[in-house]
Amino acid sequence: MPTKTIGPKGQIIIPKRIRDALGLKPGVNVTIKVKGDEIIISKPKIEGTYTEYYISTFSPKLKETIDIKKIIAEQVAQKHALH
Repeated sequence: MPTKTIGPKGQIIIPKRIRDALGLKPGVNVTIKVKGDEIIISKPKIEGTYTEYYISTFSPKLKETIDIKKIIAEQVAQKHALH
């Protein structure tokens, strides 16, 4: 197991190979638990739709849910209106 040093602000860096293996990207929330003298950091569980998960993890500035089906339907309608 890799050993890490706690920085002056109480931060540690999760090694890149571990972040990549778990799919942890900047902005993703993690769960931190204390179990005895251990700290357990877990990746988030996917709840709701994939779109809701994507918005919460990869687009933190996006404030509204996007209805992909509605956008596609609008584009199809516009395409048919042109022909």
